[in-house]
Order: sequence, then structure tokens, then C-alpha cells
Amino acid sequence: QVQLVESGGGLVQPGGSLRLSCAASGSIVRINVMGWYRQAPGKERELVADITDAGTTNYGETVKGRSTISRDNAKNTMYLQMNSLKPEDTAVYYCKVDYVSGFTLRRSSSWGQGTQVTVSS
Repeated sequence: QVQLVESGGGLVQPGGSLRLSCAASGSIVRINVMGWYRQAPGKERELVADITDAGTTNYGETVKGRSTISRDNAKNTMYLQMNSLKPEDTAVYYCKVDYVSGFTLRRSSSWGQGTQVTVSS
């Protein structure tokens, strides 16, 4: 089992910034891809950004240019810096990791519990 601990969500004013963190722990041989997704009420879950173990990044169109994803492979931790936040960025943000299990030596995925981000004045 892999545990994901997300932090950094909260209430922020429009135009403000937030930094989300996701730390993975457990029986992990390697984390291939780490990503952030979000889900707003009444909408489908969508990709915010993801990053490979080699550092290749991919951003959703709605946050491109306003967000930066990064990771610390030594700590199995991922970060998402979000700037110029808008009310439409309000959502629950979920961390997801694709990893090779130390138990099965097979690829698997795990989701975090989610952290609420609210952008409002």
C-alpha cells in the first residue's frame, strides 16, 4: 500500500497564490508519474498537471502559464505552485501517483484524499 498525504489547500483571494504538496510513502520501488487533478462541484475530475520521474511536465489548458509542478524524487514528494488564482480554480485537488510496488513489483496507482482549494474574496 502507498499512502499519500496532501497539504497546502485553503482559502485564497483572487489573484493570490498557493503551494500544494503531496508526499508518498509505503512500499515503493519507483514512482513513474506524479500528478495533480481537481474536481469542482458538478464537474468531472480533470488533470491539472503531472510530472514524470525524468522531470517532463504536462499541464492542463486551464492552468497553463499560471502553475508550476515539481518533485523531489529523494523525498517522493510533489509540489504544485499555483499563481494568479481565479474563482474557477475552486475545487478539491487530488494527488495521484503511478508507481512500481515493492510488494508485487508491478505498476499500480494510488490517489490521495484530496485537499480543498477555495478562491474567493
